[in-house]
Amino acid sequence: MATGGGGSGPPSNLEGRASNFAHSGAGRNAGVASNMPVPVVAAPISPPSGGLHREPMYNWQATKSSVKERFAFLFNNELLSDVRFIVGKGRQAQRIPAHKFVLAAGSAVFDAMFNGGMATTSAEIELPDVEPAAFLALLRFLYSDEVHIGPETVMTTLYTAKKYAVPALETQCVEFLTKHLRADNAFMLLTQARLFDEPQLASLCLETIDKSTGDAINAEGFTDIDLDTLCAVLERDTLGIRENRLFGAVVRWANAECYRQQLPLTSENKQKVLGKALTLIRFPLMTVEEFAAGPAQSGILFDREVVNLFLHFTVNPKPRVDYIDRPRCCLRGKEGSISRFQQVESRWGYSGTSDRIRFNVNRRISVVGLGLYGSIHGPTDYQVNIQIIESDKSLTLATNDTGFSCDGTANTFRVMFKEPVEILPNVSYTACATLKVRSPHNDRSRDTEYSSACLQTNRLLFYLSFYTEFELCLCS
Repeated sequence: MATGGGGSGPPSNLEGRASNFAHSGAGRNAGVASNMPVPVVAAPISPPSGGLHREPMYNWQATKSSVKERFAFLFNNELLSDVRFIVGKGRQAQRIPAHKFVLAAGSAVFDAMFNGGMATTSAEIELPDVEPAAFLALLRFLYSDEVHIGPETVMTTLYTAKKYAVPALETQCVEFLTKHLRADNAFMLLTQARLFDEPQLASLCLETIDKSTGDAINAEGFTDIDLDTLCAVLERDTLGIRENRLFGAVVRWANAECYRQQLPLTSENKQKVLGKALTLIRFPLMTVEEFAAGPAQSGILFDREVVNLFLHFTVNPKPRVDYIDRPRCCLRGKEGSISRFQQVESRWGYSGTSDRIRFNVNRRISVVGLGLYGSIHGPTDYQVNIQIIESDKSLTLATNDTGFSCDGTANTFRVMFKEPVEILPNVSYTACATLKVRSPHNDRSRDTEYSSACLQTNRLLFYLSFYTEFELCLCS
């Protein structure tokens, strides 16, 4: 017997994954199994399913009015067949008849298998890495253009369509998965999309995770993903979840990975299995209370890192930390900005007091940051505190101690809140910025004229929430 080629082996536990998909769960171990020949064990081979015709029918052609009907009749039919496939392994193996011409006409892989320079001459071909149901779905498509897939078979059918280069069936499988994509199976499908090199499906999975991050990470499939997929998600700026909850989910993943690798659940082993993923947690976005209650006591961070992060939360100027402090913006919509001044022709002195803009809106929006001016005398680093205050109640809704670097131009520079701030219509708010020079790059910025640099707050950066336009009234 010959062994069929035309691609690498299937993802391990692929049949289990398909079953899990049907129940909105997930499997893991998304590695690729070896394509070495696997002999069928000595056991009765199950007859092929799907209504196999054994006895030839005289003049059957006359009962079929189209080419499609005639070829569909030959599907899974011994009549005129010139090749047979032993599909699957062990007791699950099935003998399936086929017709070389039909297969070669629909697949370049089958064409090479039967007509290429190293074409097989065997009448029976083993396919131990293919599931019988998926292979029958492939043949049905090649014979009749009919698509028969379901939650239990879509993954294995996608693998088989990839293996035998039938892109039209691949597309059908991806569309099926897209239609059934939900937050509770997004991570499992993301792993499969990356494994099968389906960027469109992967992008849709990531969008679903962005929109429902909390539900997605709480699903069973989250802890089954591989490290590369975990890192791809943690790198995103668009996750809709607080960083302390994201850290808790990552710790759950580390626990599961230690179990898979049969490692004791120690802090050192968790740190080891997380690798690069740990550096993608944005600890500076947490409050000091959230950091103290979670990461600081987890044992996963080195003592030196814990101390540096506590200093980052509590002192100014803030020490450098090796973690991203860029906020994750979880809102949907188009970012826009409102400028207080269309152009600036003069400047005023700055003595360490706050610059403020009072404003109100007629639609609900979310403010994500301010645009600030810096020195016009060369590159300068600033330490800055920004706030959004509800004016009538003197209630601080959001604050962030951060920094920015200006390049000596008249441009404004983005300074962002840790999380978007919801702004309600017909309520008076105050945007406040207090700047302090952190480390001037040159001596010129130290002179008296430096104090007169344009430091006024000029822009509000915002995301529209459910609205396409609004009016923003600014007052001094």
